[in-house]
This record gives sequence, structure tokens and C-alpha cells, in this order.
Amino acid sequence: MRKLMVMLVSLIMVFSLAACSGSTTSNSEGDSEKDNSGSKDENVTLRMAWWGSQPRHDYTLKIIELYEKENPNVKIEPEYASWDDYWTKLAPQAASNEMPDIIQMDLSYITQYGKNNQLADLKPFLGKEIDTSDLSQDFLDGGKIGDKYFGLNGGVNALAFQYDTALLKKIGVDKISEDWTWDDYKEMADKAVAAGMYFENGPGTAPDVSFNYYLRSNGKRLYSEDGTTLGYKDDKLFVDFFTMYGDMVKKKAVQSPDASAQVKGLEDDPVVKQQSVGLIQWSNQFIGLQTAANRPLEMVGLPGPNADKGLFLKPSMLWSVANSSKNKAEAAKFIDFMTNNIEANKLMLGDRGVPGSPKVQEALIPLLSEAQKQVFNYVAWAGENSAVYNGPDPTGAGEVISLLKGFADQIAFEVLKPEEAAKQFRQQAEAVLAKNKN
Repeated sequence: MRKLMVMLVSLIMVFSLAACSGSTTSNSEGDSEKDNSGSKDENVTLRMAWWGSQPRHDYTLKIIELYEKENPNVKIEPEYASWDDYWTKLAPQAASNEMPDIIQMDLSYITQYGKNNQLADLKPFLGKEIDTSDLSQDFLDGGKIGDKYFGLNGGVNALAFQYDTALLKKIGVDKISEDWTWDDYKEMADKAVAAGMYFENGPGTAPDVSFNYYLRSNGKRLYSEDGTTLGYKDDKLFVDFFTMYGDMVKKKAVQSPDASAQVKGLEDDPVVKQQSVGLIQWSNQFIGLQTAANRPLEMVGLPGPNADKGLFLKPSMLWSVANSSKNKAEAAKFIDFMTNNIEANKLMLGDRGVPGSPKVQEALIPLLSEAQKQVFNYVAWAGENSAVYNGPDPTGAGEVISLLKGFADQIAFEVLKPEEAAKQFRQQAEAVLAKNKN
């Protein structure tokens, strides 16, 4: 157990590689003065929004109840949804200046909302409403863009291939090695097809995640450092990756896009329904998958070569405060509660990523299920076998991701060849990113 704790504490040190540099400044002039948060005697209503599965909704509602009990003057109105529905709803709320006070934010969107002046700078609240005494500067910098802190890291995670051990053995493979390759992946996929099942769900639902990993393992990245172009020049990388994806769909080794679209929740997931050996997703999502499957699952890093260059530790998500909120300080206090309160984290148990506070980590260790220990151990392992995190996605990333998914779907349905899709994706994606050039 002590060894696990040492690994987890070292994780935060490893995460320092991801730190953004630069000085910090206070919030925009007048923000603090406009905040209406008052004493504990004044009643405050906050709206809080998040995405996730039903288990996340359930425990988050319990955390809210716990907070309201300790702070009877505060009422928190929950707004939660699935991933797609969440962003569909948030965009018009932002446009009409009616965003929830507390927002679960993703790296793909934080730059866009932050630079549009829709998220508050949390700097004035760090060390005050948000206790930072047990958080490393590098952990804090996970939500830093330029000289502003538009979000507080909700926890650390890493990509993993998560699989059903029994189904893996059913296709004639005892265990997946940490140094497996894409050739091994293809070989196992063929065995899965022969056994009448998928090998994995495929990158169709979030192609940017697996494609960015593939690019990183080849020394490139999805976006350029300044966010004004794609981060790779050779379209052969696109062609190679999505040719493999298209071939996998064609042979039914991975789900087709229309089949993936039918998966509305964990109960429909092919791994849960024993129709797929595994899937690629973030480490913090393992607990929900394991709970829904209710049978032994394992995690391993993604295929290589150069998997250590492809993997990285990142904020699983971030907590942001709407710039339009009239109760920013009270919203910041709840973010502090989610971050540092041990009882709240006992309900969360790392679902939103490995906590940044070593004290919280230590308190959770005796309570962790085997699945949760797997997550903590895997993130610690990934911290020692990964490269530097590139920081939040640039403005327009959401649009680029939608473009990429569209082209991935067209490749899967054989509407476009990968070579043509690569050209069109570059042209359209760089037109979006070019808007960041001023």
C-alpha cells in the first residue's frame, strides 16, 4: 500500500512536465467587485453542469447534498447530460450569457470558451476560496491558458486499452503485453473476428483521441503549438491510421459508425454486452465500465511502437466558473469542496481522475475497489511511461474534431478513400485553425 502511495505522489511530480510557463496576473479588473457572494447568512443559488454516465450523476448529486448540508445558505441546481447533449446545450447558453455558474469543462473547449471571455479567471480565488496548499503548481497549471486560469484540474488520467480478460482468452490470447504493437493489435483483431466478436469498439466515436496518440507516437501532434495549423505535415500519417481503421470496420473487427451511434449508455457498450474484447478510452472511465460489466477487466497501454511518446498524462476534465456568474466566489468554494474535501472524494473515488491532493489520495487508498486500484496504479505507471502533455486544445478544436469524425465515418462507409479524406480534412481543419492567427 505504501508503494502505491509513493507511486501516486510521484505522479504529481511527473505531471510537472506538463506545466505551462509564464507569469500570472489577477482577474480582469472589477470581476471581484461585481461578485455578489456574501456571508453564510445570505442565500445563494448556483447552477452546476456536468456530463457523464448515470453512476457519475448519482454520486455527484450526493456530493451536492453533502455540500448543501454543510452550507445551508447555498442551493445548487444540477444540470447533467451525456457528452454530446452537454455541449449541444452549453453553446447556446454561452451565446445568451446564461451559462451555469459551475461548469465541468473539457480540454477541447476550454480555450474557446476562455478566450471568448465566457469563463472567469480563477486566479483571484486560488489560495483563498480554493485551498491550493496541497496542490502542486503543475497540477494547477493544467487549466492555465496564457496568464489566466480558466479551469481547475479535476484529476489526472491517461489513455488505456481496457479489455475483458475472459474474452481475450476466448480468442486465444492470455494477456496483452505492455510492449504490444499495432501488428499485434491487427493479429488479435483477426482472431476476434474469427470468434464472432469485435476486438474493440474502434475510434469512430472520438477519432481525435486515438489519432492524436498515433501522431504523438510518430513525433507529431494533432495541432501545432500555436494552434493555427495542424501539427503534422505528412498526410501519410492520416492515410496510414485511417486506412487501418477502415479495414477494421470492413472486416467487422471494430464497430461501424452507425453501430456506435446506437450505444447510448454503458449498458449498451459492446464490452459490457460481451460483444467486444475491449476499447480505447481514458483511465477514469474504467470504473464505470467495470461496474457495468460486473466481471474482471484489465488495462494496458496503447499499441506501439513508441507508445511512451504517444501516451501522456492530462487533466481528465476541469472545473470552470462562468464569467457571467454573479456568485463566482461561492462557485469557487464548491470547486474547492470537489477538490479537497475527503468525504466528497470518497463518493467520487477517482471517477473524474486521480485527485491532485496527496492527502486525498492517501485517504482514498483503503477504500478503493480492485477496479479503482487498477486506475490509480495504471495512471502511476503511465506517468513513468509517457511524454509531455501538449496543453489544452486551441480555439476551434471542437469544430476540427467534428470534421475529423465526419471524415472517419466517410472512410468507414467507403464514401471517401483515406487519401482524399486526408486532403479535405487538412484544407477544412486549417481554415478553422487559421482564425487563431491574430
